[in-house]
Formats: sequence, structure tokens, C-alpha cells
Amino acid sequence: MPPPRGARPMNREDFKKNPISKGLVKRLLSYLTGKYKVLLGIVFFCIIVASVTSVLGNMFIKNLIDDYIEPLLASGDKDFSGLANWIRTVAILFVFGVIANFFQGQIMLVISNNVLRNVRDDMFKHMQTLPISYFDTHSHGDVMSHYTNDVDTLRQMISQSFPSMMSSGITIVATLAAMIYTSWQLTIVVLLGTFTMIFLMGKIGGKSATFFMKQQASLGDVNGYIEEMVNGQKVVKVFTYEDRAKVTFDQKNEELCNNATSANIFANILMPIMGNIGNVLYVLVAFIGGFLAIQCGLSDVITLGVIGSFLQLTKSFVMPVSQVSQQMNAIIMAMAGADRIFKLLDEKPESDDGYVTLVHCKKTGDELTEVPEEEALSFKRAHNGKESDGTTSYVWAWKHPHQDGTLTYAEVKGDVRLFDVDFSYDGKKQVLFDVSLYAKPGQKIAFVGATGAGKTTITNLINRFYDIADGKIRYDDININKIKKADLRHSLGIVLQDTNLFTGSVMENIRYGNLKATDEECIEAAKLANAHDFISKLPNGYDTVLTANGAELSQGQRQLIAIARAAVADPPVMILDEATSSIDTRTEAIVQRGMDALMENRTVFVIAHRLSTVQNSKAIMVLENGHIIERGDHQSLIADKGKYYQLYTGAFELE
Repeated sequence: MPPPRGARPMNREDFKKNPISKGLVKRLLSYLTGKYKVLLGIVFFCIIVASVTSVLGNMFIKNLIDDYIEPLLASGDKDFSGLANWIRTVAILFVFGVIANFFQGQIMLVISNNVLRNVRDDMFKHMQTLPISYFDTHSHGDVMSHYTNDVDTLRQMISQSFPSMMSSGITIVATLAAMIYTSWQLTIVVLLGTFTMIFLMGKIGGKSATFFMKQQASLGDVNGYIEEMVNGQKVVKVFTYEDRAKVTFDQKNEELCNNATSANIFANILMPIMGNIGNVLYVLVAFIGGFLAIQCGLSDVITLGVIGSFLQLTKSFVMPVSQVSQQMNAIIMAMAGADRIFKLLDEKPESDDGYVTLVHCKKTGDELTEVPEEEALSFKRAHNGKESDGTTSYVWAWKHPHQDGTLTYAEVKGDVRLFDVDFSYDGKKQVLFDVSLYAKPGQKIAFVGATGAGKTTITNLINRFYDIADGKIRYDDININKIKKADLRHSLGIVLQDTNLFTGSVMENIRYGNLKATDEECIEAAKLANAHDFISKLPNGYDTVLTANGAELSQGQRQLIAIARAAVADPPVMILDEATSSIDTRTEAIVQRGMDALMENRTVFVIAHRLSTVQNSKAIMVLENGHIIERGDHQSLIADKGKYYQLYTGAFELE
């Protein structure tokens, strides 16, 4: 069996030590700057315009008081034309600021949605390249959490936190310059208070970061458990596991709640502290400004207009600093989500060093000539599915390039042999021991034995879902490590015990085995699998849309569609892993005739607990604890009166 799922939640030290996190910001920015440099430039320009207009608006108070109000009060002049012109100018500036804010918000929405689309595309494309072992060791719910929760944290950061941080940064710089220009003495007061804010941000924000990262890991764990319980709801009900499931879920949910609460406690502490420090600074600026102007004789430098303007600048300076502290929480969550996303993207794809490929060839005598797939398909369709008209044949062939640049072609026969194969899923516990067997073209080889004996593992190795630790597997006398995995698997049809149907019509689900198959070929495959009759009785026949893994069908009907799917693929080698386990004995007898037709002239590996389905096998392998303990045909194994005889007569039952 594959190693168990699950992983230890990431903590802050892991985040620091993880080499991915060192380049995390750079990798995130690469998604932003890769295709959207021009749009980001426009956003940056809009933010500058909005920030500058805000600062100029604050400085307007100084001019309003010192240049207009005080002179008007002192002179008693009633001419307000200069003041009106100045107000009109500032109003125009504010209009530009509003327009700039509107455009930067709209553009960032476009950028964020496109970036998230690209992230999801990259994740899904990369996920298709991952080996089966990855999905055996990670819960489906946790994988789905990457596409939902982790991506959502990025959405919030890119659409809200990122532009807010840029705006805050530019506003801080512009406001600081304006403050220094207005009064360097009062600027020192504000900077001292700001350093205090930054110190507290580092202390409290660090605590918050730890729990935000734990929150993301706990969220993935909870989603994984929910997914398992939903998929296994029938088992939960049958074995009255509800109470225990509730207890386990409560434990996981409690951990998520504790991490989220701790993270937000520190986050929520930060904002009031920042706000109160800002209020204290506001009072200090008013007090110190008045003191310097009245008691220190600086009334010519620190005027009433300077104090009024500086009070507004102080608010404008402290507010973005507070916003930075507030957005840091969202950024930390996004970093935790991004770390999980990039861990998925950095998972090693399934390695493939094969170079032998599967091609269509025209066979004339013993000579093979490679031809386009369309030519082979056209010939087959013109001859009612036959590959030969008596003089010319179209066959599958292995295309084998050599180091000297030459190419050789070998017809696919379906000769599969295992030599002294040892295997372990985790490198610790060995699952197969010195397994050797052969299946000549057209032979049916059966594997029987108790659960965990290694039957499915052998077929997983033939498919190269996993690579063997020792020994060799040869396919038509070619080491399967030399065959490209996609071509190897294309030559192998498989029907699993657990059937997976996809959202779509019955026809589309059958065509999944061969995307180039015509409707007529899919119907013929369904007839071969004995699925045509029940499909025809469905509300819309072959156009009936299936949902929720074909929940509207019986288990046996779903299995028949899976058999039809394998039939339309028309591979030279078939693997049937408990293919009729979900079909009643009456239906099994009918399906078996279709299966026999499907298996004709093919090499077939059958895994079965029902020994009645394997009696006509050329050879039956009896496995126990990873060893082949008996082999032979049905009659010889019965005559030997060993483990197979015990299984067949009921003296020993499979578990």
C-alpha cells in the first residue's frame, strides 16, 4: 500500500529555513511584472498622482491661513477673488486625485484576476505532471485548499494590500518631504513617534505571522478531513462512525480556531495601538508647535498656518504607517498561502527518461513504415474496425532511436515480462520480493491472493506509476524505463475497481478512453461491454449528462461504462483490476462474454477475488505477502491442492 497521507503543519521556523521563502516576494512579483509591466506602470503613476494631490491638499491649509485668511482679517479687505482662485485650483487637484484612485482600483482588479488565473493555470498544469505517489500521500481536500483558500489570500493581497502598500509608501515619502519643507523641527517629533510604531509592528506582527501561517496549514488539514468524510459518508453511516467523526473534526476545527484566534488577536491589538500612537502624536505636534511659536520666539517660522497644515500632514503620515501594519496581516497570510502554492509548484514532476515512442505503422510483409495517425484511423474505419485487408495492415509499433542516429521499428505484440522485481513504496517496508513472470502476446494472466499481497502493486509497476527498486520489466523485449511513460500507458488499457466518471455526457465519458473516437466507435465499445442496453434506456441515451461521479447510476452500470471506455481505447494490453467486482453474478455472466471479446488477441492481466472469472486464464499467480507462492493454470493448481485449491474450495477465504 502507498505511504499514509498527511504532513506536519508549517511553523514560523520552517518558513524561515525554507529556501523557497527567501525568494517568495521575487516569485510573486514575477507574476505581476511578467506580463503586466505597462499596467503596473499606469497604476504606479495613478498612485503618485493620488498621493501628491492628497499632500498638496494638506499643505493648502498653510497657504489658506497664512496667505489669505490672516491678511484678509488684518486688512479688512473683502476681495475674495484670490482665495476663490486658490480653492478652485485645489479642487481641480482633488478631482485628478479621485480619477487617479478610480483608475488604479479598476486596473488592479484586472491585474489581480489575471494573475490568479495564471497561478491556477500553472498549478493545474504542474499537477498533471506529478506522479501518482504525490496524490497517494496528500489528501485531496488539502490539494483543493491550494486552489481555494491559498489562492484567495493572494487575491486579497494583490487587489487590496499590494496597491494599499504602494500608496502608503508613496504617501509616506511625499508627506515626509512636505513635512520637512514645512517644519523640520516638528518633523523630528513625528519621526520619533513613527520609530516607536515600527518597533511595535515588528514585535506584534512577528507573533501574528506565526499563527497566520499555522492557520493556513490547519485550514488545509480541515478541508482534507471534510473531503474524506464527504466521500466516505456511506461508510460513516454504515459503521455509525458519526460520533467519532464529530470528535475528530472538532479537534481539527478547534486547532484551526485557536490558530486563527491567536493570529487575529495580535492583528487586532496592533491597529488600536497604531491609532492611539497617532492620536498622541497629533496632540504632541499641536502642543510642541504652539510652544515653539509662543515661548521660543519662532512665530515667524512656525506660524498658525504651519501648525494647522502640519497637523493634517501628521495624520496623513501616521495613517499610511497604520495601514501598512494593517495590511501586513493580509500580506503574511498571502505569504503563507504563496509558500504552500510554490511548494506544490516545486514538487518534482514525474521523471521520464524514456525515448522509445508508440507510433502507427503500415505493415507490408515484414516491413514497417511509419504513417500519420489519421491514415491508420481512416483505414481502420473504412474496414469496419479491422487493421488488415489481407494484404496491408496498420499496426502499433515501437519507434526506437539509436545513438548512431538510426531508427528501428518493432511491432507491438504485448509481451510483458518481469525479472526478479523488488519494490517498496517508502524505501523501508518491502512490498514485492523477487517477482518474476511472463505474459506472452494474447495470454491472460491472473493474480489472486489476499488484500495487500501485492497484486495491484504489480500492475502499478507495469504502468510505471512507481519505479521498481531492483529487477527489470520488459515490454516486447524493451526495458520499460526506455519507453516514454505517456506512450507506455497509451498501450495499456485499465479498468479499476473504483470507477471515476466525469461531469459530462455518457458519450463523453466513454470517449475519454480515446478522444478521437467517433460516436459510432463509442457505441460499438458500449455494445462490446454490454452497456448499450441500459444506456439506451437513460432519459437522453448517450447524451444523458452524468454528475457527481455518476451518482444517478448503479455501481454496476458505472463499471460497465468504465469497461466501454477501456474498449474504445483499443490497447494491445489490458489490466482489469477487480473489473467485475461491482456487478451481480447474473450481469457478470453477460459482461464476461463482452470481456472475453474485449480480451481477444490481447495480453490481459486480471486481478480478481471471484475465482470464477479467472479459470480460463493461461496462468494464475497466487501471491502472499509480496511473494508468488504458486503459479499455473486452473487445472494444475487444483491438482496441486495448495493455497489456490483452498481458495477455490472455500477451505481458505480471501480477505
